[in-house]
Amino acid sequence: MNRRFTSSGIEVEEIYGVSEASESVGLPGEFPFTRGPYPTMYRGRLWTMRQYAGFGDARATNERFKSLLDAGQTGLSVAFDLPTQMGLDSDHPMSAGEVGKVGVAIDTVDDMRTLFEGIPLGEVSTSMTINATAPILLLMYQIVAEEQGVAPDHIRGTVQNDILKEYIARGTYIYPPSPSMRLVTDVFAYCAREMPGWNTISISGYHIREAGSTAAQELAFTIADGIAYVQAAVEAGLDVDAFAPRLSFFWNGHNNFFEEVAKFRAARRMWARLMRDRMGARSPKSWAMRFHTQTAGSTLTAQQPENNIVRTAMQALAAVLGGTQSLHTNSFDEALGLPTEQSAKIALRTQQILGFESGVADTVDPLAGSYFVESLTDALEEQAMSLLDEIDLLGGAVKAIEAGFQQERIEQAAYEAAKRTDSVEQVIVGVNRFTDAGDGDVPVMSIDPDLEAGQVERLVASRIRRDSGAVDSALTAVTETARGDLNLLPGMKVALEAGATLGEVSAALREVFGEYRP
Repeated sequence: MNRRFTSSGIEVEEIYGVSEASESVGLPGEFPFTRGPYPTMYRGRLWTMRQYAGFGDARATNERFKSLLDAGQTGLSVAFDLPTQMGLDSDHPMSAGEVGKVGVAIDTVDDMRTLFEGIPLGEVSTSMTINATAPILLLMYQIVAEEQGVAPDHIRGTVQNDILKEYIARGTYIYPPSPSMRLVTDVFAYCAREMPGWNTISISGYHIREAGSTAAQELAFTIADGIAYVQAAVEAGLDVDAFAPRLSFFWNGHNNFFEEVAKFRAARRMWARLMRDRMGARSPKSWAMRFHTQTAGSTLTAQQPENNIVRTAMQALAAVLGGTQSLHTNSFDEALGLPTEQSAKIALRTQQILGFESGVADTVDPLAGSYFVESLTDALEEQAMSLLDEIDLLGGAVKAIEAGFQQERIEQAAYEAAKRTDSVEQVIVGVNRFTDAGDGDVPVMSIDPDLEAGQVERLVASRIRRDSGAVDSALTAVTETARGDLNLLPGMKVALEAGATLGEVSAALREVFGEYRP
């Protein structure tokens, strides 16, 4: 018999009947939100079409943002370069060769002003993929929005701010887990007071899946991180219903179409039950999971790269049928380099065709009641909850990370997936089957080699024209606050307004927190 399995090892039967389906899945907008967080879903408003972009310096990325907005994009999503993610200024010795390569270089508030020049921040929501330095980039964004005259409750967007998955899957951490968690909860408290419309964290399964996890592992490890953040915030004295409605998630849209649809539905149901029954949240807004999805970069192939357009469309459709609130579609050339303006536009057009031509947004949760989808939703939830139980036995997400539990499970899953590809048990079109002798030439975007020198020159000039005494005083205050238990963000904002750089504020915290070494 030719047996079939999902990425999580769930066997797929040849045919499903009513006995395998959940008896009742409820209604959209109602607990446990299996069918979506809002009653009308896309009938009321389409998902936010938010293409991820960032390269070179702030000026170059600003031009790309404007091009995408002109093409119909409805939200911005910023990629930052590696030095910015690691809390290093562009003139730091360790930044050499990395400035502007995998995202935009941001050293100062001046850079942030340039990044959003001519873009009305009171009308556009912005997602920022940044973690260890998330509070600094958030404050820079707030400063620029305030300069534009945007009211605090109209500053809309999301900062990723998910440091635990960096220890699990990605590696762009700076400080040890304990002070890193303090920064996360300080952002929760600060935004509750100062920026009530801002999503304070995007708890990310995306990078966990990119590292090689199964769908069930992505669910379990991500939700375990989410529970850890909620527990840390409650222990810091915050009321769960004061911050939980501003939590969001970030999922990977992978290749196994029906498993992905089921994954998104199971995620909402798991989160709703855990928040109500374990964390004691009373507000339905605290139970309802809202999330962004990005199609899977790890599935893009350098061979026959045009095939990636089809992969991305399929993954995006799964995200939409699974009820995402926001979506990024990868560009077909990303296995070769940064996306060109043309490939980024094709990726955006993919979303627009889904939203305006396909009819998938005409009714809410159109796959509800499918014998197969409901059975798969139940099976994924069961497998993910079993993994959560193992994490609980280890003492929670942070303790499990320190023990290497998640990392080891992901490595094993990635190894098993690689074996299936090598043996052609898992077909990758254009890679291990249906290959061509030559894949043709695809234009690849290149970064101006003079960009780094220009960025460093502007950084040096900003240091010369600022009031050094005011900066030094503000940075000393940040370090002193780090030694205590007051919220760090107000003092960090003062330092940035005085002209302190991202690297200098990070260094002020390093003085107290130290650096994490696995």
